[in-house]
Amino acid sequence: MSGPLDFQVTFDCADPEGLGEFWCAVLGYEREKPPDFDTWEEQLVAWRVPEELWNSRNAIVDPEGRRPRIFFQQVPEGKVAKNRLHLDVRAAPGKTGDERMAALKEEAERLVGLGATQLRVVDPAPDNGEAGWIVMQDPEGNEFCLD
Repeated sequence: MSGPLDFQVTFDCADPEGLGEFWCAVLGYEREKPPDFDTWEEQLVAWRVPEELWNSRNAIVDPEGRRPRIFFQQVPEGKVAKNRLHLDVRAAPGKTGDERMAALKEEAERLVGLGATQLRVVDPAPDNGEAGWIVMQDPEGNEFCLD
């Protein structure tokens, strides 16, 4: 294949719709529209998907089409260990020092209100390039950083 490949980010989770709503609020994304109908309920009925499977998958997209699609798939097991891959949510681009940390802390408060958990604050220091960040978890325990 020639040219760059596209990709999506996939989360294994218990509640694809709920986790998708959380990440829509974090990233300014929206739920992907159904291909043939106005609502997902109509689409799933047309596809003859059993109602107990309606929350088994969900996809959210950047309304501007610039950032990757995020897909959520239901799995039976819960999260048991630290993520090997995580998202860095760029909440303070171009800011440094106290201004950066104030912006990150403000965003952390907003996300806690949406159901996230703040795990720890890493203050700016010489060994991290004076950057600083905040480690968070989404409502299902997936780690991400406010950067």
